[in-house]
Amino acid sequence: MKNHRPGLEQIAAIAPAIFQQAVEQADLAISITDARANILYVNPAFTRTTGYSPDELIGANQSLLSNKCTPSALYEEMWALISRGLPWSGRLINRRKDGSKYLADLLITPVVDAQGEVASYLGIQRDVTQLHWLECEVADQKALIESVVDSTPVVIALLDGAGKVVLDNHEYKKLMGDLRMVEPATLILDTVRADQGVSELAPQDGRPAFSDHEIRLDSPSGPRWFSCSGIWVQRKDSTADAFFTRRNDLYLLLVAKETTRQRAEQEKTRMALLQAMMAEETHIESLRETLSAAVFKVEGPINLMASVLATLERRGGSPAGPALMDVLSAGKEAVDSLRSAIPEHRQEALARVNLNEVLRDVLDLCTTRMLATGISVLWRPQAVLPPVNAYPNRLRAMFKALVDNAIDAMNSKGWRERELRVGTRSDDGSVAVVIEDSGPGVPSDLRLKIFEPFFSTRKADGRHLGTGLSSAQQVAADHDGTIEFDSTERGGCRVRVCLPSQRKG
Repeated sequence: MKNHRPGLEQIAAIAPAIFQQAVEQADLAISITDARANILYVNPAFTRTTGYSPDELIGANQSLLSNKCTPSALYEEMWALISRGLPWSGRLINRRKDGSKYLADLLITPVVDAQGEVASYLGIQRDVTQLHWLECEVADQKALIESVVDSTPVVIALLDGAGKVVLDNHEYKKLMGDLRMVEPATLILDTVRADQGVSELAPQDGRPAFSDHEIRLDSPSGPRWFSCSGIWVQRKDSTADAFFTRRNDLYLLLVAKETTRQRAEQEKTRMALLQAMMAEETHIESLRETLSAAVFKVEGPINLMASVLATLERRGGSPAGPALMDVLSAGKEAVDSLRSAIPEHRQEALARVNLNEVLRDVLDLCTTRMLATGISVLWRPQAVLPPVNAYPNRLRAMFKALVDNAIDAMNSKGWRERELRVGTRSDDGSVAVVIEDSGPGVPSDLRLKIFEPFFSTRKADGRHLGTGLSSAQQVAADHDGTIEFDSTERGGCRVRVCLPSQRKG
């Protein structure tokens, strides 16, 4: 038997009956009014919703249901549209026969005649009072949660599987502003992963990714410490294709509590001990340099004398007299005594060092000198640096020598521009420290000479001239690093120290 679609006559014959049954049995409240909103027809669902019988509704105006609470502007907007033949949808507060109120989600569609004039209106409404209550409850709960999260004095952020922040609070935004719009979550997670020696954090539903992990963030205003925790949480997939098959995505809830105030008290104690230790180390280093200089000065003539005597003996000259040999022997003994008196470097174990912390220590130790000489400091650290395996105290001594060198350069009589700029950054497995001063700079012909032992650009003023920068270069070399000197754009001196960030000890 050949299938065929019904013809227009068949559709016209069955359509009225089908349409009437569909409207009568629909669970939506349907009404038809004339052009003046007088009710011509209502279906059973309409009577169930309003509580009025068909006899009470037919012939009455649709305004019978108005509760007079809906703003008149809304009615004016509605009539402005439907009178022009355009549909309108919205929510009105209606009143049932028993006087109770309900919220109606209403759609009004104008029905036009053959001449294109509005002849009647088709209204479809449903009671959404309960739905509106649920929507308000969800909105209120959401607002309450957001208020609690925003007022909590800790940094909170929610990250999706790609590491993108999808939710945060005011403290997080404030921290981002302090970090010059760098994403705090990225810095925190990079630090945690580096400390744990992993490239990614393994997600586990309901399990902490890390807990009470302390990190340090450096900014121009100073270091800040945070105790950070991260926990994996589930979020249900709300897309349409996951309606029947639920999919849950894991998100990382990041919480960071600032501990800077507590650490500040600890830092005061640590800095006091460090200052005493550095003062002692400076004294020992000065003694070491003085004795080394004395050995260098005395040993030269003695070696020259021994060489001359040896040359004379080889040429058959008279052997040196006993007195002269005694003098030479005494001189060598004196040199040996001086050399044995030189203090040895203290033994120090390799440690994971944050160069930002080392430089902040050095700047704090030099604050008194810089204030006394009117030097301003521009501190530009990278917020988070990879650690460097190093000898902490030797690095402090090296950077302090470089900073002291810059202070001395700018402390020249009559020199007005006095600014010290210190910055850090990481790049390609290394950490670079740049120290710039606005002093007179180092002439190009002296940039290699400054690394020679006992060379100094300072004029003799009754003080020991020191060993120049040879000791600083040695410290850098011992860490597989380099020190470079050049001039700044404004004529001052720029020192660049580069150290590997993953050197194995």
